[in-house]
Amino acid sequence: MSASAPKRFPDRDEIAAVRAEADALANDEESPAERRLAGRVLARRDMGKLVFLDLVDRSGRIQLLCPAARTGEVDVHLGDIVGAIGHPTKSRRGEPSLIVDELIVLARSRSPLPDTFHGITDVEQRYRRRYLDLLMNEESRELALARARMITAIRAYLDGEGFVEVETPILQPRYGGGFAEPFTTHSNELGVDLYLRIADELYLKRLIVGGLEKVYELSKDFRNESISYKHSPEFTQLEWYEAYADYRDTMVRTETLVERAAVATSGGTIVRFRGHDIDLARPWRRVKFVEALEERGVWSREADELRGKLEAAGVDTSHDRTWAQLADHAYSHFVEPELIQPTIVQDWPIELSPFARTTDDDPNIVERFEAVVGGMEFANAFSELNDSDEQAQRFAMQEEEREAGDAEAEPGDPDYVEAMSYGMPPNGGCGVGMDRLAMVLTGSDAIRDVILFPALRERA
Repeated sequence: MSASAPKRFPDRDEIAAVRAEADALANDEESPAERRLAGRVLARRDMGKLVFLDLVDRSGRIQLLCPAARTGEVDVHLGDIVGAIGHPTKSRRGEPSLIVDELIVLARSRSPLPDTFHGITDVEQRYRRRYLDLLMNEESRELALARARMITAIRAYLDGEGFVEVETPILQPRYGGGFAEPFTTHSNELGVDLYLRIADELYLKRLIVGGLEKVYELSKDFRNESISYKHSPEFTQLEWYEAYADYRDTMVRTETLVERAAVATSGGTIVRFRGHDIDLARPWRRVKFVEALEERGVWSREADELRGKLEAAGVDTSHDRTWAQLADHAYSHFVEPELIQPTIVQDWPIELSPFARTTDDDPNIVERFEAVVGGMEFANAFSELNDSDEQAQRFAMQEEEREAGDAEAEPGDPDYVEAMSYGMPPNGGCGVGMDRLAMVLTGSDAIRDVILFPALRERA
């Protein structure tokens, strides 16, 4: 065994491939092929002149057989990272293994590992020390890899459909594209306050004006809001916009994208999420916003009447200052939690959707939909408003909402209105929460499970 730690260990094989090779052998048979493995030692058993090590890399785990006659003294401890050169074999008991000729210490572990059998069982420690969680818990590694497969499948689908992946500003002089409170910072050089984006929408639609026609962005967005099982102040969002399409086209695209991502992530369209077996295969059920609230007896166009209906149903409306907030509260309390199988809730009140086009038969209803699964919204889409004069009026409407007490109403963006004034083609757009979709596809109960380094409160 080498006394010094080399700077590289080239030409290594994946453990999963070598394990499969060894598994094809007869018991006590040794392959003549030389293989090179590298990984972390997570178990050691000494049997006289034979030492057994369990070696783990991203692909899996394998047993190393280290006879003293071949390797000499095995100066390896739990947690050390080693390179092993040897031959695939199967032990007398039928365990796929590598019999080692040379063992090279590549890095020493200076801190003791958690219990290698139970892993990290304290949930808080799993989030704070994610590197140890990934190291000790195979389920956590698989979650990370499954999320990566999801992202890869989504990119492949959109690229194959002719979309262009773009990047838009994270630091913005004005924030918009969603109902949320932003994080604020300051540029010393520019001498202005800036905002971390809450959405990519207004910049992506400027690109539609510019003629790119089909664009998408996988981005980090930031909202200065509460933390819950489905909320994180820093999150990943997919947004796409498609010229000459409307929200009906976007419904089909959303269903297709999720179906593709499900197959790539888990091999099929049926997933287990929050205690339910859910089938993500298209087409999904469609319901209308107003009809859904009417069915539950909590719909009215009058604020006082709607408040009365909600309070009669036991809902606290003390924080709802506007009709739009009351309507949204009614939906989030009575409708969304009951939608378990994938459902598209379409045709929303105009007050809740400042960027969507109105329907043909009702100027108070817009062509918007949310996609909900397992009682959780994960996608939001519109037939995008493309008339600059109407957009300016919608911003003015939102300003009235802000003055009435809704701090999350859209603040307006004159530069965006100017961009629209040069002519924006009709288009459909959608935003999909990647963390929430990853929750659904991996059966995770909390958004922190699918974010490698989630936001946490400081230790007391």
